[in-house]
Amino acid sequence: MKNLSFEWLVGLRYTRAGRRSGRNSFISFISMISMFGIALGVAALIIVLSVMNGFQKEVRDRMLSVLSHIEVFDAAGSMPDWKNTALQAQKNSSVVASAPYVDGQAMIIRDDVMRGVILRGVLPDQEPKVSEVATKIKVGRWEDLRPGEFNIILGTALASSLHVRVGDKVTLAAPEGQMTPAGMVPRLKAFNVVGIFDAGHYEFDSGMGFMQIEDAQKFFRLSAPSGLRLRIKDMLKAPQVALELSQTLTGDLLIRDWSQQNRNYFSAVKTEKTMMFIILALIVAVAAFNLVSTLVMTVTDKQADIAILRTLGASPGSIMKIFMIQGGIVGLIGTGLGVALGVLVALNIDVIVPAIEHLLGVNFLPKDLYFISALPSDLRWADVWQISSMAVVLAFAATIYPSWRAACVKPAEALRYE
Repeated sequence: MKNLSFEWLVGLRYTRAGRRSGRNSFISFISMISMFGIALGVAALIIVLSVMNGFQKEVRDRMLSVLSHIEVFDAAGSMPDWKNTALQAQKNSSVVASAPYVDGQAMIIRDDVMRGVILRGVLPDQEPKVSEVATKIKVGRWEDLRPGEFNIILGTALASSLHVRVGDKVTLAAPEGQMTPAGMVPRLKAFNVVGIFDAGHYEFDSGMGFMQIEDAQKFFRLSAPSGLRLRIKDMLKAPQVALELSQTLTGDLLIRDWSQQNRNYFSAVKTEKTMMFIILALIVAVAAFNLVSTLVMTVTDKQADIAILRTLGASPGSIMKIFMIQGGIVGLIGTGLGVALGVLVALNIDVIVPAIEHLLGVNFLPKDLYFISALPSDLRWADVWQISSMAVVLAFAATIYPSWRAACVKPAEALRYE
């Protein structure tokens, strides 16, 4: 403390409550309210963004249990030379695996129930290398997708709406009909239900089915697979890797990554996250600018002290520095408390939320309404740094005007009635 300048000593003293004056104590109380307001705002912002990141990560992971990181397909609808394309793709150091697929849409019929379905033909031994759908089988076996047997695996919601179980038969109607002497008639094929998967994402569970790739080619009358599904080392780099592949792969090929396949969803999540950041940042801003009233009251109360310091030789810059130090300390302490609280809650939300649910006897995310029954959290230190920096900047910005007012105090007028 002895090595500190007098601006720091006075600023630190003004931060604490005065012992003699009740008014000083009230000013310090307002300062504490501002400090805790900043802390709560910062903590709320960290917790909410962590939960939103957790939801985004959970939904993304569930999507990618069925989707691949990158899809490569031919504009003509089939890719006869898919093996050569796979070899070219795997020359990219980021690509770790590839598998062919057939993609198409059809109608699935069971008794008097009819649903639209996205069918995907796969090689059962290759598909697990590019997706996790094989691990999502709840009933039946993935290995039962054998060529020539016309077996199919359906999502849980789709199987439930059709009232089918493993061992039942369903009828698929191809989008292209068959010409007969009586005219165009639907092309129908019976399939055996050999499994039911649960990806945890309603869009896939309610409208997707998997079959063996040779059966899919026969059903859709294709001479070759539709394209390739690729898995890369870092899925967050999928757009960059897709761009690299577009420059190296030969042929009339189209390439899309997982973010393009769900662009609307991820754009909506990004917009929602941005809006939540702005709304909660306003809480931090309100708390930070409470420092303005606190410092204005302090300047008014300390005018005699300011005048004495000026007569002793303190410059206006030193006076301004004193009150900026006072407000800055409040902002730094409030931000530090908020970061500590926010990080603590975000890292332990899987323990805190169940404890609150048990204490209040409520269930925030009922399993029968939400496909995510636990509140996820994904703390990102980049967000913590951004939030804390914003809070500190706002706190220092709030000190500028009161500090300038203090520097403008005229000693003669301030001491006239003392």
